[in-house]
Amino acid sequence: MKAQIEEDFKPRKSGAILIQGSRVLDPANQRDEILDVLVVDGRIAKIDRKISNHNAEIIEGKGFWLTPGFIDMHVHLRDPGMTHKETIETGARLAANSGFTTIVAMPNTEPVVDNAQVVSYVRVQGRKAGAARVLTTGAITVGQKGEQLAPMIEMHEAGCVGFTDDGRPVMNAALMRHALEYAKTTGLKVISHAEDLTMSASGHMNEGHVSCLLGIGGIPSAAEEVCIARDLILQELTKGSLHIAHVSTAGGIQMIREAKKRGNAVSCEVTPHHFSLTDEMILNYRTNAKMNPPLRSQSDIDALIEAMVDGTIDCIATDHAPHSTLEKDLPFDQAAFGITGLETALPLTLELVTKKKISELRAIEMLTCGPAQILELPVGHLSVGALADVTLINPSLVWSLTHSQSLSQNTPFWGRQMRGRAVFTMVAGEVVYNSLRRDQR
Repeated sequence: MKAQIEEDFKPRKSGAILIQGSRVLDPANQRDEILDVLVVDGRIAKIDRKISNHNAEIIEGKGFWLTPGFIDMHVHLRDPGMTHKETIETGARLAANSGFTTIVAMPNTEPVVDNAQVVSYVRVQGRKAGAARVLTTGAITVGQKGEQLAPMIEMHEAGCVGFTDDGRPVMNAALMRHALEYAKTTGLKVISHAEDLTMSASGHMNEGHVSCLLGIGGIPSAAEEVCIARDLILQELTKGSLHIAHVSTAGGIQMIREAKKRGNAVSCEVTPHHFSLTDEMILNYRTNAKMNPPLRSQSDIDALIEAMVDGTIDCIATDHAPHSTLEKDLPFDQAAFGITGLETALPLTLELVTKKKISELRAIEMLTCGPAQILELPVGHLSVGALADVTLINPSLVWSLTHSQSLSQNTPFWGRQMRGRAVFTMVAGEVVYNSLRRDQR
């Protein structure tokens, strides 16, 4: 773990909590069995079939899954500057209530997170929120304008955990090369928003049959794939560490698969909406289904799920992108890109389990140790001595999204029946969400 963020990974609470009789799913340790878990002073003290501790608060976990706390390495918190959409506090609370114990903020705020002062602001506000742990990336370029490298070393020293211009691509290949080279000196990843703006600038949804039918400008798969190809080439040239955000196309996944086979330092993520919805969701001009990259075709979804199974995709990330009605209740070509995603990430992932597309352990792996390994975080597993980042899941709870706990309500999943929900979340020993008792925070 980088020394700059050690303070974010300290026990938060003293005392003992004993979670009894849950199905423990811990992919990092290849564990799947009914066990008790004892937490003492913010760390996992014991895992066994039957634990007695008369001083511990008892949590009855029978019928639930107990997993490492979820980690989302791609959220937009809109703070500073756009707090009518989301704040660090509301985003961190929403994350905790959705089973996430660590979230990583993107830098496209106002001002942009492109210097040590703004990095520090996000980290301080995250600690004040007292909910999910809030980490942040720093921008690759000053103001995310793609013209000049931001002070990457300075931001690293202030505690950022990666570099990205997410929300916009770095169009200048020479700058992207230099970013990969500079990032190597910090040990952090460069996170690529893969989009060629010369191909996507006039588009608002996936280019294909549906865009033609609706008369909406299309964004071709090639707009993403050209940029993925370029960044994979630059990674191979520099031997830097590259992560591809929100992959959405079959062609992009295949290139990443081939790069990994060559042993290159490349990882990637997929969002729940990209493996759950096709561009047909836009047939009635739903602006809540407008996002970037756009919803693609069923063949792309099939390729994404195959890549989740074979390990090409390393993790699931929500790309939680809240917008108010001011940005969404507009004609389709004027509406903002982006949807909220924290609340629906778990049930959409579990739909793949129900359909027997992926196993329970693989689903939890992509939400926990997968992102932890990418960012080299000391969480994502349930080992004795580890920080007690823990999520309890009711896998059979059926519910529908009728109101979002986000400040923004831009989701295409209104009214959709879902199965599975977090009911208890603990961060470093502190209970930050508990729907099992009336006095939940």
